[in-house]
Amino acid sequence: MQEHEEKLQIPKDHKLIQTDSKWKQKRGVDTDTYWYDELDQQGNIINKYIVYDSTSMHPPFSRTITFDKVEI
Repeated sequence: MQEHEEKLQIPKDHKLIQTDSKWKQKRGVDTDTYWYDELDQQGNIINKYIVYDSTSMHPPFSRTITFDKVEI
């Protein structure tokens, strides 16, 4: 999750809470999808994200992390 926090540039005083996840394998790519809520210091949801963490199952086993910010 730390890599996801870094990719989303979550401030250190905020929390990232995983609310769901899904795994999919298609055409040689393993994709893990995560849903997150970003909470401020008071515990209020201030942002929601969907993170896609994809890894090639064949050499060179490259990995990409992308995300969408969801309107709340």
